[in-house]
Amino acid sequence: MRKLVLFLTLGVFIASCGGKKEEKKDGFEVSRTKKEDKKAQSKEGVPVDLDNNGVGPIKDLEFPSDIDSEMAARGEATFSSICIACHMVDQRMIGPAMKGVYERRSPAWVMNMILNPDGMLKEDPIAKALLKEYNNAIMLNQNLTEEEARDVAEYLRTL
Repeated sequence: MRKLVLFLTLGVFIASCGGKKEEKKDGFEVSRTKKEDKKAQSKEGVPVDLDNNGVGPIKDLEFPSDIDSEMAARGEATFSSICIACHMVDQRMIGPAMKGVYERRSPAWVMNMILNPDGMLKEDPIAKALLKEYNNAIMLNQNLTEEEARDVAEYLRTL
């Protein structure tokens, strides 16, 4: 009899693991199975949203298929002199790791965050969620030109 009760309890437990999960996090409502849970959240615990272009001068940006090595080299130099204070390539620091950023954010969102961090932190739900996730560490405006920001964006593609 004990084995039967144990077997039934184990069966109920296993069956409950595959159910749907409804979650509302920082203004985002997400419905998914538990297997999809890890895919729908970035490493920061902030929802992945590739459709959000953010708030700022860049309304849409699509990268060409090939990486421009000259732009990427200029972007790497800029990243190494300015961004590295808060961002590492593949490790969380004061700000998020940059490796794989385009798997979590759209190119336009990244450009707007570089060019307009103040506006993004005030109005964009993902930027607000990241601010909360990183203990209110505010990204400072580095006053980069669109060309310099595009160089950094190109470098981030190489990571």
